[in-house]
Amino acid sequence: MDKPTGRFDADTHAAEIRERGYTIIPDFMDAATIQAVRDGLAPYMGQHKGRNAFEGFSTERIYTLVARAKVFEDLTEDPRVLAILDRFLQPGYLLTASQSIRILPGEAAQDIHTDDGFYRQPRPRPPISMTVIAAVDAFTAENGATEVIPGSHLWGDLGDGVRANGAEDMESMLLPMEMPAGACFVMAGTCVHRGGANRSDRPRLAFTNQYCEPWGRTQENFFLGVPADQARTMSPRLQTLLGYDIWAPFMGMVTSLHPRKALEPGWVAPVTAQRPS
Repeated sequence: MDKPTGRFDADTHAAEIRERGYTIIPDFMDAATIQAVRDGLAPYMGQHKGRNAFEGFSTERIYTLVARAKVFEDLTEDPRVLAILDRFLQPGYLLTASQSIRILPGEAAQDIHTDDGFYRQPRPRPPISMTVIAAVDAFTAENGATEVIPGSHLWGDLGDGVRANGAEDMESMLLPMEMPAGACFVMAGTCVHRGGANRSDRPRLAFTNQYCEPWGRTQENFFLGVPADQARTMSPRLQTLLGYDIWAPFMGMVTSLHPRKALEPGWVAPVTAQRPS
């Protein structure tokens, strides 16, 4: 993956998120990276369609993407994304979800939702998670581009937010995130949005990485989803994102020990080592 050229202004992107709930990185992936993403996904395509309307009955998803190919490791810890996240989440924040989303022709729109709604603290509040959605195929209004309500990250009760804007309903306020292949947008977890309907004759492929506060429970259990032998080869930064770190003073410890010790060759959990047979 080529390194971005020029200075990346994370403060400007963060300001856009604070104002409207999201920001776009137009050159997130170059052509070679897009091809590496496609190649990394190819062996797993066609194996899992949604089991409910939210996953999408005509949507293919590949979970635990961070463990599928090296390109996804690199994109998960992309320095531009992390620079933005550093301005919203506390140090030691975690990867909470990592998946590709291929919306097939004829798929209906998702229900309108927020990505950190399962953290049941009242709104308005700062985001507890942040979402990155990257376009592998160009996003258009016809092919299922993610649709967002700008400014909705600041709402308290969602119904009050609609009424305060003089709208009839949330659906009328949605804006399709049209962007070229290779772009991504970073969105506050409190921003109201949905996956759009695919009214075109081609699939729309994207992937999403979501990150949460270090004290939050993650959507995906990466300790079980990513084999320890594989996690051992990842960068220290990515290991931290997967949870192999401590949030002070001791959240995340393993039988009083730092969780990164579990990645040392030959490591045996103390309870396992001491328990009589």
